[in-house]
Amino acid sequence: MKKQITVAAAKSETATTRRKFLKGAAAIGTGAAALGFPSIVKSQVVRMRFQSTWPAKDIFHEYALDFAKKVNDMTAGDLQIEVLPAGSVVPAFGLLDAVSKGTLDGGHGVLVYHYGKQNALALWGSSPCFSMDANQVLAWHKYGGGKELLQKIYQSIGANVVSFPYGPMPTQPLGWFKKPITSPDDFKGMKYRTVGISIDLFQGMGAAVIALPGAEIVPAMDRGLIDAAEFNNASSDRLLGFPDVSKICMLQSYHQNGEQFEITFNKTKYDALPKRIQYMIEYAVEAASADMSWKAIDRYSTDYTEMQTKQNVKFYKTPDSVLQKQLEIFDEVAKKKSAENPLFKEVVESQRKFAERSARWYLDTQVSPRMAYHHYFGKKG
Repeated sequence: MKKQITVAAAKSETATTRRKFLKGAAAIGTGAAALGFPSIVKSQVVRMRFQSTWPAKDIFHEYALDFAKKVNDMTAGDLQIEVLPAGSVVPAFGLLDAVSKGTLDGGHGVLVYHYGKQNALALWGSSPCFSMDANQVLAWHKYGGGKELLQKIYQSIGANVVSFPYGPMPTQPLGWFKKPITSPDDFKGMKYRTVGISIDLFQGMGAAVIALPGAEIVPAMDRGLIDAAEFNNASSDRLLGFPDVSKICMLQSYHQNGEQFEITFNKTKYDALPKRIQYMIEYAVEAASADMSWKAIDRYSTDYTEMQTKQNVKFYKTPDSVLQKQLEIFDEVAKKKSAENPLFKEVVESQRKFAERSARWYLDTQVSPRMAYHHYFGKKG
């Protein structure tokens, strides 16, 4: 009996001790809160609505979706970007105004689409780029003064945006034609689609140039409103339906051999984001840039092959005489616009200085893949 009383007393004492412990823990918790120890609070979700300048079926719109997914994943959903295709809110060429005004929170396009507001913007790829390819242009942008010049240009036109050029594009084709181009004279009187400073370039070659966004090109060719057109790459051209209206594509051109994409944010909304989110966006841009390059190699090469084997498209190399003429005309265009626009001149001089060094290094260092390709895949015997 004495043993049972002892056990009961022990149980009572244990219960009392437990109550004191829980009470003390609660007090410590209250004290910690009072002392300002951080509490775990669910971050507020920020939602942004973007629009691309591309049709929903174009691989370019897919690139825009890829970027948004990277941001959404990297921020663990704290920032959620929704991307709409071209025309959902504004026309493709109206993207900059919409983002600047806050009608859209951001967008995905190319700088040359803002050519009408400040022609210096076309120099981010819509030119021979003084022999630089798109990756070198992005190197100039990040490390050679391009970023600061772009900010200066946007300030000059009152654009309330934060801009991230990214995604180096391969050299773009000369375009789609009714018959192969054999000399610069073939452009005389031709109704030809292009954009930006390339308009001046092809006008100098004698073409009647019409600027159209991507989704409108093939319908215009189908109705005979234009004779020929360029857009960008094998996958986009195929998806947009170029092989349905033409079976001749000319590869290689200096009119857009160094272009890249542009991601824009409304500056007021971007600046209001926490710094950690801004850093994540910057790194997501670079991750998307690399991923886009790899995806492009896979998809463009596949569509390039299938257009030949399944759609009877014939590809031809642009004659050197046409390429040389492009360079000569661009020199004249650049000289004229530099005299008219100090910002244009400033970008030209900055790019030229960087290109003289970077392109020389690249040409001296990089071995041509042509010999190796023919060694492994050329016809034997």
